[in-house]
Order: sequence, then C-alpha cells, then structure tokens
Amino acid sequence: MPRRDKVTDPWGTLAPVGQRGLVASVGRWQRDHRRVARDSLIHVSQRIGTSLLVWLLIGIALALPGGLYLLQTNLALISNRWEGRPGISVYLRVDAEAGLGPSLRDEFTKDPQVDRITLITADAALVEFQKFSGVNEALVQLDRNPLPALLRMVFKDDTTPGELDLIADHLRARVGVDEVSIEKTWLERVQAMTGVVRRLGWVLALTFALGAVLVTATSVRLAIESQLEELRVMKLVGATDGYIRRPFLYFGLFYGLGGGVAGAMLISATIAFVEAPLSTLLGSYGQDLQPAGLNFGFFLGLLLLGGGLGVSGALLAAKQRLTDLQVI
Repeated sequence: MPRRDKVTDPWGTLAPVGQRGLVASVGRWQRDHRRVARDSLIHVSQRIGTSLLVWLLIGIALALPGGLYLLQTNLALISNRWEGRPGISVYLRVDAEAGLGPSLRDEFTKDPQVDRITLITADAALVEFQKFSGVNEALVQLDRNPLPALLRMVFKDDTTPGELDLIADHLRARVGVDEVSIEKTWLERVQAMTGVVRRLGWVLALTFALGAVLVTATSVRLAIESQLEELRVMKLVGATDGYIRRPFLYFGLFYGLGGGVAGAMLISATIAFVEAPLSTLLGSYGQDLQPAGLNFGFFLGLLLLGGGLGVSGALLAAKQRLTDLQVI
C-alpha cells in the first residue's frame, strides 16, 4: 500500500509548509494595511473641515522654511550671475615703468584664483576721462598725463576675504604700486546675509516642525477619544498595541501628506504673486528671473517631510493614549 504521510510534488510547485505560512502571513499583513489605509482615508475625507484646517496649519509650517530655502538658493544664483565678484583694483604710480602693468597682468593671469584681469593703461584712462569729464582744454595744457594705469582683477566666487587681504599686501609691497583697493564689502555682506537666512531657516524649520507634530498629535488624539470605548474592548480581547495604533498612524500620514500639498500650493502661489514685481526689479539690473530649486525634488521633499511629521505626531498621541489604556 502507498504511504500517505508524504505528498508527491513532481512539478516542484508546492512550497515548504514554513514558507507557505510566511507567505500567508505577509499576505494578511498587506491586506490588513490596505484595509486600514482605506478606512483611515475615508475617515479623514468625511471630516473635511477638520482635515482642511490641519492641512493648512501643516502647510504653513512647511511653506515658511521651504520659502527661506528657495530664497537662499536664488540669492546665491543671482549673486553668481551678477558681476559682484570679489575684486582688487591696483593703481600704479604715475611715474611707474611702462612695463609694470603688463608684467603684473601676466603674473596674476596664471593665478588659479583669478577669474579675469583687465589692464587700463594711463592713455586709455585719459581718453575715458576726457570722454565724460568735459575738460579737454585743461587736460591739453598739461605737460604729462596725470592719470595712473589701473589693473582690475576679478576673483572666483570661493575666494575668501582673508585671501584677498594676502594678495593685496603682496601687491602693496611691489615697487611702482601706488594704491590697492579691495572690493570685498559686498562679499562680507552677502556672506553675512546668507548666514542669517540659513540660521533663520533652521530655527523656523525646527519651530514649525514641532508645531506640525503637535497639531497632528492633537487631531489624532481627538480621533482616539472618539473611539476610546472600542479601543478598550480591543485591548481586553488581546489586540496588540501595534494593531490598535496602526489606523492612527495612517491618519497622521494622510494629514502630513495633505499638509505637504498645501505647503507646495502656498509656495507656488507666493512665487506667482511676486513674480511680476520681482521680474521688474531684476530687469532694472539687466537680469532675468530664473527661479532655482523649485523642481520635482523640492515638492517631493515637502511631501515626504510632511508625511514624516504627520506620522511622528500620530505616534506621539497614540503612544501616550495607549499607555493610559494599559493603566486602566
């Protein structure tokens, strides 16, 4: 008689018993998450007034630091496009050798920190001065050209004020150099402004992130209170904390994602509102408005950040209330 304690599987399609149990468990876990996510979404949509308020609050919390990030990014881009790079103007002595200017130009052209260098000879400076001064007759009566040659050096963006000071000291020690003017005031101001915007962005990000977590926690706690008796019954019949907590985590997720969408809409509306006057302002400086940083990655980051803050707030509220249930 054939033995009945073995199962023949000539095609090899039957998985081991342990593996089949694992697959079934994963399938149940996925089905339960889909069910809970669907029910949570229905719950959030049925209370649209509360949901809109929570989305707006989280959106504001995300829009302010996000707007500062975009501001910092575009300030850096605009400063790079403008001709406001660190520079040094070298005024040569009137009686300096004629070959000093070209010699210095050739020397600093090889410097990797120098972006470009321009030499304005004494004759070219005199012609430029006559063109705009309107005192040609007085200049003709002079025995010699009173204007010095000028060497204008523009450095790369990553040049620090300390490096400019070292180069200026080296130039002042050269024979035939009358005066060296460092044009770094704008650089120091831009660096200070960038630092202020960056720190302010971090402060606002942390402050409003905490606010978003608390707003979500309050909303989720209200949802927990409305189902408190059901949760106590589930706790008595042996439901785990993770099972009880799961719907409220989805509440927080949907609140956070909605807040991310609201934040993106607020930022987009603000940019559209200031686009016309900002384009006029930049146009007066010969620049075109080309916003940077406002891309798919930025909006995806807002959604992920909003979702993370929402889940964090829901986890905070659910953990605290489940502890109270255990005490009861």
